[in-house]
Amino acid sequence: MEIWQIPVIFTVGIIAGIINTLAGGGSLLSLPMLIFLGLPATVANGTNRLAITVQSIFAVTGFKRKGVSNFKLSLLMSVPTLVGAVVGARLAVNISDLLFKRILAIIMLFVLGIILWNPIQRRYGAILDNTGVISVSWSRRIVLIIAFFFIGIYGGFIQAGIGFLIIAVLTTMCGLNLVETNSHKVFIVGINALFALLVFVFHKKIHWPVGLALAAGNGFGGWLGSHLAVTRGERFIRFVLTVSVIAMAARLLVSR
Repeated sequence: MEIWQIPVIFTVGIIAGIINTLAGGGSLLSLPMLIFLGLPATVANGTNRLAITVQSIFAVTGFKRKGVSNFKLSLLMSVPTLVGAVVGARLAVNISDLLFKRILAIIMLFVLGIILWNPIQRRYGAILDNTGVISVSWSRRIVLIIAFFFIGIYGGFIQAGIGFLIIAVLTTMCGLNLVETNSHKVFIVGINALFALLVFVFHKKIHWPVGLALAAGNGFGGWLGSHLAVTRGERFIRFVLTVSVIAMAARLLVSR
């Protein structure tokens, strides 16, 4: 790594951290940059997990300081995700995801419409029991567990765009608003990234100097994004989310 690359990596990390915290898809900035700097794709994928893990710690801390957090509920939803993350990370080497990217782009645009309309939140809102856990039927909880397991596999495999999938599940099935959703999302993403990171570390797929520079930027961006999410509110998140989903879907559709 050359000296001039450090501020570039740090700056891209800040932008990616803000986007990841407010919506998702920040890895579509950081991953191509890492590859452009000469890292093999698998090493870039693993190195990015280090940055995502640090970013999530700062984002979770930011939401906690603003009084928007529920660690018990976040941890409950993280368990199937972390199991999926290990599976996905082990599948991350030498698997073509071109068709999956096409399908994901279409799903994301469809999900965006559901998120913006959000019929469940409009009708019911979030209903919590006295333990702070969303009060939903057991059948819906089973669906949530299955959904988060497969989200974990995707996150362990690619990472980019996992935030959109988490937002879709939490808003449509749980009725949470986007500020609450983002506080849970950064926690879940952090758990996912951490366990995937351990797999990449075991297989020696981390470039530590680049990863630490990117992690510093992502961490600051995650902290700043959490404050923007709380202070600017749901309307601002909807705007960033809409732009991010459309941009990421377009990128996935034209990628080769």
